[in-house]
Amino acid sequence: FGVALHPEVVRICVHALLVGLVAGLVAEGLLELIYLFTNLFFYGRFSFAITNPAHNHLGLCENLIPPLGGLLVGIMIHFLEPTLKGHGIPEAMESVLFGHSRMRLRVAILKPLATAFAIGTGNPFGAEGPIIQTGAAVGSLLAQYLKLTPYNRRVLLASGAAAGMAATFTAPLAGILVAIELLLFEFRARSFIPVALASAVATAVRIHFAGWAPLFPTPAFKLVSMNELWLFGLMGI
Repeated sequence: FGVALHPEVVRICVHALLVGLVAGLVAEGLLELIYLFTNLFFYGRFSFAITNPAHNHLGLCENLIPPLGGLLVGIMIHFLEPTLKGHGIPEAMESVLFGHSRMRLRVAILKPLATAFAIGTGNPFGAEGPIIQTGAAVGSLLAQYLKLTPYNRRVLLASGAAAGMAATFTAPLAGILVAIELLLFEFRARSFIPVALASAVATAVRIHFAGWAPLFPTPAFKLVSMNELWLFGLMGI
């Protein structure tokens, strides 16, 4: 417990709060970009309104939009940043394991843009990997600017990743667990506390913009009888 209250750890916690705020704003920006590109490509209008591309009136021409989005992302990968082609989480792990937790500025800028192009044009991708990589880049860049040690760079990188996950899905606990399991490789107070703080701040940012509504609403299911438990057992097998 005393280690967790060391002045250096307290400073890292303060930095983690900033990382959580920035990563939360970046995650919200990514979602807004996805809505914008969906409206632009499928409806020809400049709007950030939440829109489903399935309701467009393009006819067969809609089949050309996903390849166009893939082409745009491919151009960005080829000419600007090769790491954009990855899912996001493996690249963040690679930077921890082999890159001393150093990530480049262009990743933090181009990864959300490429993701918005891909998803906004109707391609079957998710936002969790890219926002984890983007949040990790935010934490890494701040740590590099402050000239922190490799260990503290890893803590802030993991804090950014957790914050990105938490802000995108309103899931602070999931963000913390992802960071611990995939990026920190440890469960210690001096790293867990900054990650938890960043995740909490990012969740607050998400709630400020979108409220507590889940990103993927589901109906309220309930058991009709105890006999249904046999079906869940069968599903588990």
